[in-house]
Amino acid sequence: MSELADSIPQGALWRDYLALCKIKVVALIVFTAVVGMLLATPGLVPLDVFVLGNVGIGLGAASGAAFNHIIDQRIDAVMARTRARPLPRGRVNQRQAIIFASSMSIASVVVLALGVNALTAVLTFASMIGYSVVYTMYLKRATPQNIVIGGAAGAMPPVLGWTAVTGTIDGHALLLFLIIFAWTPPHFWALAIHRRDDYAKADIPMLPVTHGLAFTRLHILLYTMILFVVSILPFVTGMSGPIYLGGAFFLGVAFMGHSLRLFFEDQSVGLPMRTFTFSIWYLAALFAILLLDHYLPRSI
Repeated sequence: MSELADSIPQGALWRDYLALCKIKVVALIVFTAVVGMLLATPGLVPLDVFVLGNVGIGLGAASGAAFNHIIDQRIDAVMARTRARPLPRGRVNQRQAIIFASSMSIASVVVLALGVNALTAVLTFASMIGYSVVYTMYLKRATPQNIVIGGAAGAMPPVLGWTAVTGTIDGHALLLFLIIFAWTPPHFWALAIHRRDDYAKADIPMLPVTHGLAFTRLHILLYTMILFVVSILPFVTGMSGPIYLGGAFFLGVAFMGHSLRLFFEDQSVGLPMRTFTFSIWYLAALFAILLLDHYLPRSI
């Protein structure tokens, strides 16, 4: 880590390094991991597992985000949404970013392997590779289905949280994975519609660029329908109770409303971004309701 400290140029700020981590994204990732941990046990999670598990998972997510910045720096310099990032602006150079990302990756594996369990360490590292290498280096540039296939890496955090507590992969943890996996396409394609010209300029084959807006809106609607069904499965399987069912139904209807408006009101300029923003709140609220249902008596 001393090499990292020495590599920071005069005038460079730690906020530039934090920007490489995509802090808001990492916060949502860690939150879903926390939910996975708490749902894995009827009681309290041991404090050391809770702290070290989330630190390790968070470092892994931040490392993947930083490697994404490194790999995408040419694209980021072209796109209006990303050209103010530290690497395109020259606030952090590639060598510094690689040292920073690698240090977090190593720290993540060490913390999880020594402080939690080997399975969580392996799965976290695999998720990081899946996002930063498989998705960013290959899928993102190769197919308009990039976010569907690559979404598996982003759906792993609740599974990681679950394995941190139990040391095993449980079917209920995979339901949490499935929820995020189904949520990712409508979430990201709404943003891709809003930034379609950016992606076209950067020659990235996002669905709105390769298949047009109408096709993308249809698929957002279809995946939202799939998400609605998948989000009910924790209740169907007995993992959650009526509190969760009511919350999931309400949130699902609201998300469906956004997708239907996006499908029919194709002239509404701000609607894709509003749909994208709502999708973030949707996921956070859905997982919060999972926790609420888990800890409140089922008789309520």
